[in-house]
Amino acid sequence: MTSFLEPEFDPPVEREGFRSRRARLGRQAGCEHLGISLFELEPGSAAFPLHYHFGNEEMLIVLGGTVALRTAEGERPLDEGEVVAFPVGEAGAHQVVNRGEGPARILIVSEMKSPDIVVRLDSEKISAAAIPPGSLTQGFHDIYFRRDATEMWDGEPPPPAPDS
Repeated sequence: MTSFLEPEFDPPVEREGFRSRRARLGRQAGCEHLGISLFELEPGSAAFPLHYHFGNEEMLIVLGGTVALRTAEGERPLDEGEVVAFPVGEAGAHQVVNRGEGPARILIVSEMKSPDIVVRLDSEKISAAAIPPGSLTQGFHDIYFRRDATEMWDGEPPPPAPDS
């Protein structure tokens, strides 16, 4: 049985500014195409970097605590119980930060479409992911700095000569 009241959390994230715990409730309940994650955020921490998806729409539900929504336009406080949608593309850029003195809890609901491209605005990185439904270990998920972009033909060899 899965419950957001007493969830089974993944190992915690312990990075400066990103101290949190995550329970993948959708996966625990048996979902393959719908992600529902409970995040518990430490004071001053975010669940994830400021980002947007090209393949997956997301939604946030504030369960408790003092949280703020950060977008490309700035930051605004969110009320307990508030529901916010993040559309696909740049208009859906988001980051959720605990601005209170105690823990905060949020639910993030997401389509789990693959492939997906994720743009991280602060670090100027891009994630490219193609992951089979229900998997955490199979498929492809790489992250690149946009500064490493190249043109299509760079390093491409001509086709091999036909066998004689």
